[in-house]
Amino acid sequence: MGIDIRIPIGILFFLIGLILTVYGSLVDSSHFRQSLDLNINLVWGIVLLVFGSLMFLLGRRGMRLAAQQSGSESPKSSGLR
Repeated sequence: MGIDIRIPIGILFFLIGLILTVYGSLVDSSHFRQSLDLNINLVWGIVLLVFGSLMFLLGRRGMRLAAQQSGSESPKSSGLR
């Protein structure tokens, strides 16, 4: 069985979210005048961190469940004799 696609996607979004969150927390607040004093980088960084974490965890859970199902199948229970 190969790798679940949710794992690399989760890692990608997590890393992008981490970069945006760090940048949003370190940048000067004078840059936010054009965006109604809203730190868009920080907000979307947190959103991407949450989404990436969720995708990664769901991918890990899916791979674990698939491994348990394939490990619990015996030739007798699958109909092979």
